Amino acid sequence: MFLNSIKPAEGAKHSSKRVGRGMGSGLGKTCGRGHKGQKSRAGGFHKVGFEGGQMPLYRRLPKRGFKSLSKQAEVRLGDLVALAGNDIDRIALIKAGLISALADTIKVIGTGTIAVAVNLRGINATESAKAAIIAAGGSVE
Repeated sequence: MFLNSIKPAEGAKHSSKRVGRGMGSGLGKTCGRGHKGQKSRAGGFHKVGFEGGQMPLYRRLPKRGFKSLSKQAEVRLGDLVALAGNDIDRIALIKAGLISALADTIKVIGTGTIAVAVNLRGINATESAKAAIIAAGGSVE
């Protein structure tokens, strides 16, 4: 394959409109712009979102911050090693700064390794995380 032999696919290129070339072309006289109005004139420009003087949509809608509907926090398996104590629950994770206090559900994911026996209480865990915790001598309740 050579760069000078590359061509676009069949039917991908269209010939450009030739406007103002007589009535027989289908785009003569007004050149497909219709009669009168701002868009028919040369230089008839308005900014994006302009609605003819009406209050535009982007100004009618209230400005609000974004809050995720799913307040799920994820904790890595390797982060559990740093926690002091065997019993790990929601309060212990918040005190350690691993999750936000606003989190509704907490899930331990199987990233990293764990060699310490820990007991999870009231916390979800993925299948791989459960297997790693149980193999280290811990439990998931």
